[in-house]
Amino acid sequence: MAKITLKGNPIKTVGKLPKVGKKAPKFSLVKSDLSKGKLKDFKGSKLILNIFPSVDTGTCAASVRKFNEEASKLENTKVLCISKDLPFAQARFCGADGLENVIMLSDFGKGKFGESYGLTIANGPLAHLHSRCIVVIDEKGTVTYTEQVPEIVDEPNYEAALNAL
Repeated sequence: MAKITLKGNPIKTVGKLPKVGKKAPKFSLVKSDLSKGKLKDFKGSKLILNIFPSVDTGTCAASVRKFNEEASKLENTKVLCISKDLPFAQARFCGADGLENVIMLSDFGKGKFGESYGLTIANGPLAHLHSRCIVVIDEKGTVTYTEQVPEIVDEPNYEAALNAL
């Protein structure tokens, strides 16, 4: 269980992020067109999982915009932006901002992704949403970097995530 804060107030997650050097847990999420997006669909590509509570908050939106900007410069790398927002809200956000270099995925159903990756918020006002995390996965499906952002309102360490590629 990770201990993080929301505006200085302590909150907990349901577990811990996957360990660096281990295989990334499988997942099946929902794309904007309501089709499934599974980890195996991205086999052979490096992945940055940009995970956050909701695209409708300033910090979350900033991270999607930043990774969209960086994604166009990355070779053999896909940026997956994952939240529990409805796929329609994710599509609306990307359409309104002209974001085309990231793949939005939703865990809105049963939240199995958040549970298996250990990042679902367990208590407080954002309970059941995802905490702000970055997970980098190599072409073979191995976790090479993780970051559990200690204060939810803060942005992740973009440089460290990009350097982990």
